[in-house]
Amino acid sequence: MTAFRTASLAVVAFSAFISSAQAQQKIEVYNGDAQALSLGDFAFAGGKTVKLTNGIGSGAFHFAKDPDTTIYTVSDRGANFTCDEEGQAITGLSPEQMCGGAKGGRIYPLPTYSPSIFKVELTGDKTFRVVETIPLKNGAGKPLTGIVNALTKASTENPFDGKGNKLAQDPGGVDLEGLVKLSDGTFWVSDENAPGLIHVAADGKVIKRLVPAGSEGDFKDAGYAVEGKLPAILVKRQNNRGIESLAMSPDEKFLYFIVQNPLANPDGAAYRDAAHTRLYKMERASETLVGEYVYALDDFAVYKDGSKAMNAGRISEMTAMGTDRLLVLERTDKVTRLHEIALAGATNILGTKWDDLATSPSLEQSKDAAAIGIKPTPKTLRLDTNDHKDMPVKIEGLAFLNDGRLLMINDDDFGITGERSKILLVSDPALKLTK
Repeated sequence: MTAFRTASLAVVAFSAFISSAQAQQKIEVYNGDAQALSLGDFAFAGGKTVKLTNGIGSGAFHFAKDPDTTIYTVSDRGANFTCDEEGQAITGLSPEQMCGGAKGGRIYPLPTYSPSIFKVELTGDKTFRVVETIPLKNGAGKPLTGIVNALTKASTENPFDGKGNKLAQDPGGVDLEGLVKLSDGTFWVSDENAPGLIHVAADGKVIKRLVPAGSEGDFKDAGYAVEGKLPAILVKRQNNRGIESLAMSPDEKFLYFIVQNPLANPDGAAYRDAAHTRLYKMERASETLVGEYVYALDDFAVYKDGSKAMNAGRISEMTAMGTDRLLVLERTDKVTRLHEIALAGATNILGTKWDDLATSPSLEQSKDAAAIGIKPTPKTLRLDTNDHKDMPVKIEGLAFLNDGRLLMINDDDFGITGERSKILLVSDPALKLTK
C-alpha cells in the first residue's frame, strides 16, 4: 500500500477517466485524527514494533435521512496477517517464530478486538471523526471477536496471538466487510470469512446470522441465532475471499451481495484461474433469494500493475445506484477500478445446475460464459486509479451522499504497514442515481 504523496492536501481537482460526456471528476480528501484512531504500539518480541490504528474503512453506507456529513463505516476482524512472507515483513520474525510452522497460520496482535460499526462525521475543515462506536455482541451482550470460526464445511485458518501462542477458534467470531442501515435502525453486514450475512440491532447485538445451508452446525455455540439460508455452494469460497460487498436498493426491499472472487469450485486451481464470480439478490423482508447473476472480473492485464493471474483482482465493495443498478469496486493490491453494472438482461442462474456442487465442469471452470448460455452483468468503467496516482490503493468503502457525490474510504489494515484512513468525496456527473 502507498500513502498519499501530500498528506495535508485537502482538495484535489483533476481530469480522470474520460467518459463519452468528457466528464471531469473533482475529489475532496478528508483526513482522520491519528491520535483518536490509535490503538497503541505492539512489540513483537525479538522483532519489530508496529503502530496500530482502528481500521474503520472496510465498508461504508450513507443513510438517506442523515445529513451528508454523517456516514456509517465498519471494521473487519481486527489487525491480522498471515504467517508467511507478509508476516515476516511486518514483524521481522520467521513463520516458525510467529506460528510454530502451523499450516494456514494467521496472526492477531489484538485478539480481543471487537469488530464494530462506526458513526462518522465529516467536518468543515476537511477532517472526519468517529462519534459513535457500536461493537457487535452476542445475545448476552458480550462483545464478539474477529477470530476465525471453527469450520468443518468450509476451509479455515489457525489463529495466533502475535507472541507465538495458538488461539482457540471462535464459533461466534465475525469478519465484517459490507454494511447497510435500515429505517428501523438495524443494520445488515456481510461476513467475509465464513461467509454470510448478519442482521444487527441498533445496539450491536446480533439478531441472526445467515450462512450457507448445511453449515449452520458449525455455529451452534455462537451465542446468537444462525440459519442456513444461503446457497450451500458458498462453502467453496477461497479462504479470506468470501462475501465482502453488500448493498441495498433505495426502497430497502432488496439486499445485494457478491462473492469477492470466484469460488474454489471444485478446487483452488479453479479459483486461481476463474473469471466469473457470483452476485446475489435477496428479498430482505422474507430473506429469500430471488436472483443469482454472473459477474465477469476484469482481466488482470488491464490493471497495468504487473499482476500475473486472475486472482490478483477481487471485489471489495458495492453500493446501489438504484434498484438493480450497482457500482462495483474491483481492485488489486495497487489499482482500483469502479464499474457501473445492471442486472437487467443478465442471466438469472439461481436454482440451476450451476448451484449444484456435482456439476462438472463447474461455472468457475467455464472460461466462456456465452458458450454455456450465460450473459454476465454488463459493465461500464467509471473510475480507474491509474488516472489518480494520489489515491489510496486499498479502497474498501463506497457510499452515495444525498447530493450525488460518491464517498470512498480506504481500509488502512489497522496501520500495520503505515497506512492511515482517508475519506474521499468524488463529484462526477457520470454517476447518476435513480430510485
